[in-house]
Amino acid sequence: MGQIKVTKCDIEGLCVIEPTVHGDDRGYFMETYNLNDMKEAGLDMVFVQDNQSMSTKGVLRGLHYQKEYPQGKLVRVIKGTVFDVAVDLRRDSKTYGKWYGVELSEENKKQFYIPEGFAHGFLVLSDEAEFCYKVTDFYHPGDEGGLAWNDPEIGIKWPKVIGEYSGSASPKGYKMEDGTLLNLSDKDKQMKGFKETFRF
Repeated sequence: MGQIKVTKCDIEGLCVIEPTVHGDDRGYFMETYNLNDMKEAGLDMVFVQDNQSMSTKGVLRGLHYQKEYPQGKLVRVIKGTVFDVAVDLRRDSKTYGKWYGVELSEENKKQFYIPEGFAHGFLVLSDEAEFCYKVTDFYHPGDEGGLAWNDPEIGIKWPKVIGEYSGSASPKGYKMEDGTLLNLSDKDKQMKGFKETFRF
């Protein structure tokens, strides 16, 4: 019996992966990635690098992609909680321009696979979060692209975020329900909307 459960999402290519957790009074054990189970689910990607980041509540990273060297990503959270989002930028896809989001946390231990051809980002919902991700290609400086996190044409429903779109990716005018301000990089504040973004 496989050690992971792979559930395909409404957007082709996206998958939510749930490991089987074995525990006793000493703690728990789980496989975070099982090559055989992934192949059985039709996923035969090869990962070349593992990355890890730490962010605090209200940090929103994204929505990012690489143009000439697109990356598939297998993401998970080992501490805290994030809301993770993928936007389909494959011009020939029937779900082009659609988004899908899933909550990832240290409690639910879910993983999210985002193939090449998507923009990706996440919002930290807990006080802190440690985010881990495997990628199918290396980071290439200068190849980055991005999409505005709040573009109304995409219409992502970020949980616990209130505010109104003012015509740009600036977080000004937005906050979380508990008053926490959104925290974006200077680069992410300049991202353009869907009509102006790159298409695969």
